[in-house]
Amino acid sequence: MKSFQIWDRSGEPSSGDALEPFAYEEWLLGEIGYGRLPAGVHLWRHRRALVLGLRDARLPGAPKAMRWFEREGWSIAVRHSGGALVPLDDGVVNVALLLPNPDGRFAHREDFRRLAGWIAEAAAEACGLATDVGEIAGAYCPGEFDLSAAGRKYAGLAQRRALRASTVQAFVVVAGEGRALADAACRFYSIAREDSGEDGYPPAVDPAKTASLAELAGGTAVTVESFVQAFKRVLVRCGGAEVPSPMPPAGEIERLTATMRERYGRSRSAASANR
Repeated sequence: MKSFQIWDRSGEPSSGDALEPFAYEEWLLGEIGYGRLPAGVHLWRHRRALVLGLRDARLPGAPKAMRWFEREGWSIAVRHSGGALVPLDDGVVNVALLLPNPDGRFAHREDFRRLAGWIAEAAAEACGLATDVGEIAGAYCPGEFDLSAAGRKYAGLAQRRALRASTVQAFVVVAGEGRALADAACRFYSIAREDSGEDGYPPAVDPAKTASLAELAGGTAVTVESFVQAFKRVLVRCGGAEVPSPMPPAGEIERLTATMRERYGRSRSAASANR
């Protein structure tokens, strides 16, 4: 990948439907897959959302758990990529690497390694942190490409394949308390499992296994803004160029959001849930 665009929408965190950023990326994948846009990296944030995996949404008590979180002001989304539940707040930076794949040949491990390497390099630049890569047992949304320091996870990756394009998505816990996010995951699973987890699912979550970069950096000050700037410098060194975010046709994101909600399950903002 010699060159790509950078679409940074992380400056102001969203407070609406948590599915909309995923719908935007679905539109980007379509444009990239048919050559109307080049490869790119999308950055965004949400003020308070719970992003569920498909298995999470199928847990017996999931509807009850969703209602509980909606009453507490969380937006709920069921995502179409791999991975398990991820809580979001304004200290979490979401990153997606979106790539064309017209021939249908997926080198997902290479793409995972590329994005993980960029995030680790940005963490080192932003706060001097040395990152380990490998699954952290007890962290929420565990996976082979967990990024951690001192045994505490600060980022995780997942993938999504479309017809002619693919994406690797990551959440990076930059600021705030990792334990607070992990506690939200524990709360959801405690309600949703109803003592009958599906084939050992959901995984046990240990709140001590997640931390933000700010917590891991110790005395080094790191903020969302400083991490994003470091990350974009890494991207530029690797061939990225920041440009204004592409604008979809009027109504397209609303249409895709509705389609994804119907296809992948219940997903809505807390505001709409409480009307």
